Amino acid sequence: MALATASSGTAPVVIAPDGSEVRVLCGTTRGGMALFTLPPGAVARPVAHHTVEELWYIVAGHGRMWRRLGEEEVTVPLAPGVALSLPVGTAFQFRCDGTAPLVALGATMPPWPGEQEAYAVAGPWTPTV
Repeated sequence: MALATASSGTAPVVIAPDGSEVRVLCGTTRGGMALFTLPPGAVARPVAHHTVEELWYIVAGHGRMWRRLGEEEVTVPLAPGVALSLPVGTAFQFRCDGTAPLVALGATMPPWPGEQEAYAVAGPWTPTV
């Protein structure tokens, strides 16, 4: 396996199934890392994942994240320094409530297999992206 190095300024940009901008960073056979960005006032589409779990760490901006897994449902404020988990099958939706973009560093386990991984779910907010 090659040793990887990436820069967020030059990383490839893709649009996630939830509508957020994703800068794909480093990955290994067991996981991947990316920056997720949502512009001010934007609301992502609610989704869940078939096989991938994620860990998020908010690095900039402010907003909210709604999550539902089984009988547990919670909406939490997002701000720099907040970390959260998205276990496999978690329905989630996030929004940027501030005047600056909401940026999260995310780790995916296993690596993101492709767009077919995410599926639409019902969420609490009307998406704007």
